[in-house]
Amino acid sequence: MISYLQGTLVWKAPTEVVLDVGGIGYFLHIPLSSYQKIGEVGTPVKILTYLSVKENGLELFGFATAEEKELFESLIAVSGIGPRLAQAILSGISVREFHRAIIQADMGTLTAIPGIGKKTAQRLLFELKGRFQVEQEKPSDQSVRKGKSEREEAVLALISLGYRRTAAEEAVAEVVRTEGAEVPLEELVKKALRYI
Repeated sequence: MISYLQGTLVWKAPTEVVLDVGGIGYFLHIPLSSYQKIGEVGTPVKILTYLSVKENGLELFGFATAEEKELFESLIAVSGIGPRLAQAILSGISVREFHRAIIQADMGTLTAIPGIGKKTAQRLLFELKGRFQVEQEKPSDQSVRKGKSEREEAVLALISLGYRRTAAEEAVAEVVRTEGAEVPLEELVKKALRYI
C-alpha cells in the first residue's frame, strides 16, 4: 500500500490537504494535529499515509508524524472505530493526551472528544489498555500563527467536524474572549469544543 507521499503542498485546510506528486494531485484527510506541522502551501513536504479501502471507494488519510499514524492505526483496530472517527479523535486530542487518558482510564477526557460517547470510551479503554506509556513533555518548536486568520481556521476545523458555522464562530469567539488571542490553533479548537 501507500506508506507516504512526497511532493508539493498545493492546498491545505484544517482537516484536508492536496499534495502534487509528479503532476498528480492527491487529496488527503488529515487530523487537526497534523495541520500546523505539515508545512506551508507551495513547499515540498512528506506526508505519511493510510489508505482506507471501502465498498464505495478509496480514501487517503495523511499524518505529519509517525506517532499520529500509529495512534490512528491503533484506533481503527478498535471495533466500531472507523477512519473518519479516528481522524476526529486525533483532531480533538493530542497523541500524548490520548495516551495519558487511556493509561489513567480518564473517561471525562475521552467523552469530551467529539463523537465519543460513554460506550465508545469504555471500548477504547478496554481494547487499548496497556498499549501506551506516558511520554515526557517536550517544548513546542512550532511557531503559531495568530490573529483573525487563525480564528477562521479554527472555525473551519469545527465545521469540518460537523458543527454549524454560527455555533463554531460563537464558540471560538468565547475562547478568545476568555483566554485571549494568543491561544494556539489546536488548543483554540479543543477549548471551543467545550462551548458547543
